[in-house]
Amino acid sequence: MWLIITILSLVTLQRLIELVIAHRNTRRLIDQGGFEIGSGRYGFVLALQIAWLLGLWYLAFYQRPAVALPWIYAYVVLEAARGWIVAGLGSRWTTRLIVVPGERLPDEGWQSWIRHANYLVVAAEIVILPMAFGYWWYATLFGILNLALLAWRIRSEEEALRPLREPPQTETGQPQPPEPSEPSP
Repeated sequence: MWLIITILSLVTLQRLIELVIAHRNTRRLIDQGGFEIGSGRYGFVLALQIAWLLGLWYLAFYQRPAVALPWIYAYVVLEAARGWIVAGLGSRWTTRLIVVPGERLPDEGWQSWIRHANYLVVAAEIVILPMAFGYWWYATLFGILNLALLAWRIRSEEEALRPLREPPQTETGQPQPPEPSEPSP
């Protein structure tokens, strides 16, 4: 049982730390002139995550399942990917959808070849952690709920971020040429 408590405690602590970081980054982005898109969806995202985690605590406490270590190892790999994604976004990472007018989206590294990488990791987490405790039905239920919520959220996010992905326009409506880069010494 101590292993289950340790795992769920670490996951809970991680989520709480992420909320603190996300709140700090959200405040910073809003101070820079940003505004939130789809704030009505945020409560659903938060409710799903809380229900998922509290349900795991409840089931683990009352059923005391065996822990399948290969699933835990997979979860640890996901957490490393999540850390890489959050670090890559830096102060732009938040749990809310904040748009800062005039800011361009990063287009280098993983961000140039995969959109919504954090959502992909979260979707996998929601399935993999319950599987570590043998709760395939729980993984399926919350996996489907999360995918439905993500589809809704990603549609809104793509619409809101489209102007940040498109090159700036000139007065004639033509894409503005990229700024010349300084030659390397």
